[in-house]
Amino acid sequence: MTNERSLQKKNAGFKAAEFVEEGMVVGLGTGSTARYAIEKIGRRIKEEDLQIKGIPTSIETKRRAEKAGIELIELDEAEKIDLTIDGADEVDPDMNLIKGGGGALLREKIIAYNSREYVIIVDPSKVVDHLGESFDLPVEILSLWQQCISDHVEDLGCSSVLRKEDGELYRTDNGNNILDCDFGKIKEPKKLSQKLNSIPGVIENGLFLDMADRIIIGKEKGFREMI
Repeated sequence: MTNERSLQKKNAGFKAAEFVEEGMVVGLGTGSTARYAIEKIGRRIKEEDLQIKGIPTSIETKRRAEKAGIELIELDEAEKIDLTIDGADEVDPDMNLIKGGGGALLREKIIAYNSREYVIIVDPSKVVDHLGESFDLPVEILSLWQQCISDHVEDLGCSSVLRKEDGELYRTDNGNNILDCDFGKIKEPKKLSQKLNSIPGVIENGLFLDMADRIIIGKEKGFREMI
């Protein structure tokens, strides 16, 4: 990652952390941009004696949040999530997203669904005209009968590969696998999302539609917003 890209991510993450207020329950996203928000929230806890509780979207985020000094709870312990801060792999002009590059899409979508405000932080490279134009769509699938499930997914008009890590099949924190699906430019994301989730064995897909309330796009100096 270039220094320019790192600075863009940092500016986005630090800005989003400013929305955290005393007493909030905060959903904590996964990925390289979300870690900057977690870092800044941790600083605010130490410097301002800020009292909040966090809900992590992955095991990785749990570790980072604990290191930052953020008190963590489980979703079932929270009456509400006031604010969630997370990254994205693509953002289109309607503020729809592709997520799942970090493998946490299922937990991220559950947390997003249960949040009063959902803030997305990205660098400018993630902003696209059409979803799917620069990033394959992640689809979390059951680890059993992968070939059968992937065949049905490909029947919807994509080519797909099972994600691997260090030469082994990638496993999500939930014990499932991920299909990375190349649909090209996705013209009807809502229909595609519905069709994917109707396939038995598909757990969830990485299309996050009509969910984001605010997009913060980091720049070398400052940021810009989509609302």
